[in-house]
Amino acid sequence: MGEILDRMEPLLAKMPAVKTPEGHVHFKNKLAWTAGILIVYFILTNIPVFGLDPSSQDMFQYFRALLAGASGSIVHLGIGPIVTASIVLQLLKGADIIHIDTSEIRGQIQYMGLQKLMIFVMIVVEALPMIFGGFLKADPAVAMALLGGNVGLLTLIIFLQICFGGVLVFLMDEVVTKWGIGSGVGLFIIAGISQAIINGFINWTAVNDAYPVGFFPRLFAVILDGANFVQYFGPELIAFVTTIGIFLLIVYVESTRIEIPLAHTQVRGARARFPVKLIYASVLPMILVRVLQANVQMVGLFLNNVGITIFGTFEGQSPVSGLMWYLAPINSPSDWMWWMPGFITGHAPWEVMIRLGIDSLIMIVGGAIFALFWVKTAGLDSKAVAKQIQGSGMSIPGYRRSPAILEKVLDRYIPRVTIIGGVFIGLMSVIANLFGVIGAVSGTGLLLTVSITYRLYEQIASEQIMEMYPFMRTFFGKE
Repeated sequence: MGEILDRMEPLLAKMPAVKTPEGHVHFKNKLAWTAGILIVYFILTNIPVFGLDPSSQDMFQYFRALLAGASGSIVHLGIGPIVTASIVLQLLKGADIIHIDTSEIRGQIQYMGLQKLMIFVMIVVEALPMIFGGFLKADPAVAMALLGGNVGLLTLIIFLQICFGGVLVFLMDEVVTKWGIGSGVGLFIIAGISQAIINGFINWTAVNDAYPVGFFPRLFAVILDGANFVQYFGPELIAFVTTIGIFLLIVYVESTRIEIPLAHTQVRGARARFPVKLIYASVLPMILVRVLQANVQMVGLFLNNVGITIFGTFEGQSPVSGLMWYLAPINSPSDWMWWMPGFITGHAPWEVMIRLGIDSLIMIVGGAIFALFWVKTAGLDSKAVAKQIQGSGMSIPGYRRSPAILEKVLDRYIPRVTIIGGVFIGLMSVIANLFGVIGAVSGTGLLLTVSITYRLYEQIASEQIMEMYPFMRTFFGKE
């Protein structure tokens, strides 16, 4: 594998990239870039794909909140290709199939180039089954009016639009990472889910039972109508309580940490603490787990549409039987509360419990595994952190100033906390999904949004501190 990477090095070094800032980017400029990209993202989500038939299906309907794209828009793929490419690379690196030393400049160039190449490949791989698998269909009327009835050419144009949108999302993510605050992936998730939550509170569109779908309009309508409160508003009340509970719990857990004392070797009295958070790997492993599930469902749906039902059958975008149904995530109470009126699962209670057990196992075990992979590939493991502390001129009081000693001390905390945090986030995601949340977004989506928003707040605070005290940029690795 190493020889192949060496041969590919000229290609990897020339992959499209957003220019890295040559010097320090002022905090106000970072805010401006972040806000600008957010506005562009909202604009793109409202640009429909030209020539798309209204009867087209969304393969990722139940994962749309996590993928941060708008169905039928030019950014239909959302962050799917970026996250899928990250999953593939983490698995390859974790299994020791590819050997890239990211501590060296050459290794960093190879890894970043390989990641970009993988993203472009995934854009095509995810767009192909959507376009040519009969999900995103070309409108015959548009083809007749503009292309002389050439539906095949219009299908190709739709495919190119979807791929172009995928590239735009990738480039916007790079702009935020290099010139803004946080990451584009996190920013787009916050934007999409926040919009859905606000919609879930104030949407007055009526549903099948003639009451509005929004929390507050439905509450007033049910009370004024004198209808059965438990039947018509019970699930919404449970979702509201779950939403508030998840919000408060994640904010509390994000502030829970182990602090390792540090002292500067040259400046007497200069002390600091290195925080090892309970959710050390952040909530990004949950994105990786859910996107992996989404890709599995995409394969099953594609096979079902071409007549291969050995892995399960679908009605619309929902699996209704077979292996795909058991592997589908639990997203709301209606997926498992078979005893509730109106919640018809169509399966025996023991089948529902097996599906619930499989989903819980995937989320909890997957969260721990991907947390370990993420810490390793993102440079947050003990070895990388020891080098960062050593380079900043800090050391742990009472220990010899050596990267090996620092790494040994950090090994007592980081691997254990990483696994515990991954398991905890997976468990919380399962609980949130079981009881549902406001806005028709999954519990995982809400959990991600709260955690990413909290970390974004912390990054903004640290950026302000570094703006006031420039010497701290060296310690945080910003220069």
